[in-house]
Amino acid sequence: MDSLSLARAVRAHVLRMTSTGRSSHVGSALSCADLLAVLYAGVLRVDPEHPEWPDRDRVIMSKGHAGAALYAVLAESGFFDAAVLHRHYQNGSFLSGHVSHVGIPGVEFSTGSLGHGLPVGAGLAWRARQTGREWRTYVLLGDGECDEGSVWEAAMFAGHHELATLVAIVDYNRMQSLGTTDETLRLEPFADKWRSFGWDVVEADGHHHAELLPALRVPRTTERARPRCVLAHTVKGKGVSFMENQVLWHYRPPSAEELERALAEVGAG
Repeated sequence: MDSLSLARAVRAHVLRMTSTGRSSHVGSALSCADLLAVLYAGVLRVDPEHPEWPDRDRVIMSKGHAGAALYAVLAESGFFDAAVLHRHYQNGSFLSGHVSHVGIPGVEFSTGSLGHGLPVGAGLAWRARQTGREWRTYVLLGDGECDEGSVWEAAMFAGHHELATLVAIVDYNRMQSLGTTDETLRLEPFADKWRSFGWDVVEADGHHHAELLPALRVPRTTERARPRCVLAHTVKGKGVSFMENQVLWHYRPPSAEELERALAEVGAG
């Protein structure tokens, strides 16, 4: 499946999953749908039939509250049956609201408490160098998550050790749970902050697949070089007109009527 089709499928799943489960974070999941689609359709070296393959690329969904998007892209990529997605956020389901790795093929690490993904990713990249393996490690962060001090501790570590196979992707939609990032804790000059920690920074339209593809591809080399940060400029709630840039949809699930309108807008009918 090409990345555009995959992103469309992910958005449809996310809308249905959050509506059925009455779960939150639909806006955050829609925001990163294109980032995940480009990764899984055109960048990663993974094998859904062998999710524990030692040389696979690693993906850490640090913004774990957008787990619906990760589950959807994994299901559409063949890691597990998409038929189970309707159990998301239901009692007894293994698909919890925040990302869990327990019993879910393709999920590397449980996340939800923000600020933990980049330290784990830096550790994985360090491990690859120490063992001479050529896997790449991708960490998807929220912009609001970058308020956490642990993000910058890990950024300093990765920059110091020149972990060239580590890629941090920031879903830079400029909104947090209760307001904008500017209102909550200003990030700018955001790119310069990453550069000052020794990172190669690439800015891209986070919904433009042709821009994202080269930004996300880094060489498979354990030689020392700067880790990469992709500042992906996105829109929270992307794809659904009445959800875009609306903080309301950080926590609110769509009603049945809103679901039908939203599905039509993302081309799911």
